Amino acid sequence: MQPVSPAEFEGHVADALDRLPRQIAAHFSNVVVLTEDENAEEPELLGLYEGVALTEREHYSGALPDRISLYRIPLCLMAEDLDDLIEEITVTVVHEFAHHMGIDDDRLHELGWG
Repeated sequence: MQPVSPAEFEGHVADALDRLPRQIAAHFSNVVVLTEDENAEEPELLGLYEGVALTEREHYSGALPDRISLYRIPLCLMAEDLDDLIEEITVTVVHEFAHHMGIDDDRLHELGWG
């Protein structure tokens, strides 16, 4: 589908964050979610987690927030329609927050979120 506007995309991301299961949302710690058009180094990337996973935070203080970036253009281009886009945004949000919680790609695939 054609990319939606940045404002509409941000609204869908906010809705996806609101729908996250409580057991996942309870683990948010020093993390920010950003929306961008695309990743400059990997334009086909849907989302990216950058930071120190919760499982790796032993001596963790004064650190800048972790970043979860969601990429509007590749998510829109892979979606068949608006409903599919909303589903892909939700899957990407869960996937990236799982990385924040210390869950790797192999385990995410086992859980069906890969």
